[in-house]
Amino acid sequence: MDRTWQETFRGRMRRFQASRPVSEGDVAVSIKIRVSSGCFHREHSPRAYKFIDDALRTSPDGAFSFEEHESGPELLVYIGATAAGVSLAASVINLVAAIVKARSEGLRKGDMPSEPLELIIRRIDEGDGFREETVLRITSTDRVQKKHIADTLNKAVRELLRPRKQ
Repeated sequence: MDRTWQETFRGRMRRFQASRPVSEGDVAVSIKIRVSSGCFHREHSPRAYKFIDDALRTSPDGAFSFEEHESGPELLVYIGATAAGVSLAASVINLVAAIVKARSEGLRKGDMPSEPLELIIRRIDEGDGFREETVLRITSTDRVQKKHIADTLNKAVRELLRPRKQ
């Protein structure tokens, strides 16, 4: 993995952590919705971003940080452990599902390019560690349900938060 990119990612995560109050045991993670090749940003996907902007306007403030990148949007979120286990907030799941749907809607209305999306979970570990996992690949013709996205992301988050074996 590119060391410069990792340092950029660490800086982004540190800024996010410094900007939000954190509870004991909360862990900051990144959910990246990346196009597998090409671009997924406002210039090439204006119709999708209209839907994404609408979803952002109705999302609760402070639940996450939304970052725009040429390769696709990224959500920086805190994951907290509860008595029921580890899971993402419903608002985060709803927004990820809305972004995936926005991409499909945008493509149907003329956005380009149409390469598959990848959902990626990332975090920085203590010290110099970095963890990343591509958890779902979605083509432009896939009909992905919010429940499937929620189940996939929550399972991946539990794995990501599990301590590494030495």
